[in-house]
Amino acid sequence: MRHLNAGFKLGRNTSHRRALLRNLVTSLVLEERIQTTVPKAKAIRPLAERMVTLGKRGDLHARRQAASYLLDAQAVAKLFDSLSARFGDRAGGYTRIVKAGFRKGDNAPVAYIEFLGSEGMQAAKRQRRSELLDRKAAAQKKATEELGQKPEGSE
Repeated sequence: MRHLNAGFKLGRNTSHRRALLRNLVTSLVLEERIQTTVPKAKAIRPLAERMVTLGKRGDLHARRQAASYLLDAQAVAKLFDSLSARFGDRAGGYTRIVKAGFRKGDNAPVAYIEFLGSEGMQAAKRQRRSELLDRKAAAQKKATEELGQKPEGSE
């Protein structure tokens, strides 16, 4: 029985699990939405919410605590600048876990974990991605047309 054993082991030793969770929380802060397995999403939810709470505190000690956990200085800056302002009047529940089916290779249940209010950022990412794909398709079409034309005087 697992009496008084809180937390998720995730099939890893302590140092590997700590590194995994720090990487996931850093990615979540930077990207605002990540796809991972359901147990990992449930494991990083309290850590991500603790980071937002530190960002809302906003003092130097909170910034140093967040910097000691997050792996990127950009993540710390984003946490204290934009995320803390977004959740300034909210008293918790900053993340959402949306189950997204099962992974193709090993049938593991996957989910998206995201900060609330990240829909605008996701729409901007989709827009940039579609523009990039359109430019790439146009360039490829142009290259195909150039190759398809026979050089003059070759007949």
